[in-house]
Amino acid sequence: MTDSPLAIRREGRILEITLNRPKANAIDLSTSRLMGETFMEFRDSPEMRVAILRAEGEKFFSAGWDLKAAAGGDDVDGDYGIGGFGGLQELGNMNKPVLCAVNGICCGGGLELALSCDLILASETATFALPEIHSGTVADAASIKLPKRIPYHVAMDLLLTGRWFDAEEAKQWGLVKEITTPENLREAAWELARLLDSGPPLVHAAIKEVVRESENMRFQDALNRVTKRQMPTVDRLYSSEDQLEGARAFAEKRPPVWKGK
Repeated sequence: MTDSPLAIRREGRILEITLNRPKANAIDLSTSRLMGETFMEFRDSPEMRVAILRAEGEKFFSAGWDLKAAAGGDDVDGDYGIGGFGGLQELGNMNKPVLCAVNGICCGGGLELALSCDLILASETATFALPEIHSGTVADAASIKLPKRIPYHVAMDLLLTGRWFDAEEAKQWGLVKEITTPENLREAAWELARLLDSGPPLVHAAIKEVVRESENMRFQDALNRVTKRQMPTVDRLYSSEDQLEGARAFAEKRPPVWKGK
């Protein structure tokens, strides 16, 4: 096993976080805490704009919670650290795009971690499952998130049976944006990250806050909060140089130059 369970790569304003815990990339308490610190630093950095989460190896993206660590004393109800399990699931105010590149097995908490990202890309070999039901427990985060992401009856099928499904089915239900070969997955994630990096960061932040905060609100209540600038990211956007730059660039028929302020 490597000295650190995470490998970090930075290119400009893009941060790639690679989970590296052979052989199943399972996440124990210490790894979860480190992931939380890493995602928090990304969230709070004024320089960084887009993150990619991926995993080392061909067989596993992540098997989720590290059962061997649990058998050795890790408490399943222990301190997962900032952001909860995997550092992202409960991390507040994450107003930057986070991409997930899935290769191989993505199950249990690994799938819940992928669901915490904004966009998922998968290789042709990716397989998914929520097998917690076979262990007599509940996939808690997935039980909350999945029925909001895909049709209810499909989500319930996956939760109640714990069956496996492949990348094609995941794409069919809208969980996965793109399927690539295993060899091209990483570059496809970087290509998408570079596209997002070229976009307006203040708009990205506003989109993420509006989507998150309006999830359980009535449409008119949510719209009123946006139009009255009652969300911090929206208020900042509408008072920004970038807002004016977008209009000027359109009028001058040139690409906008986003400064994030």
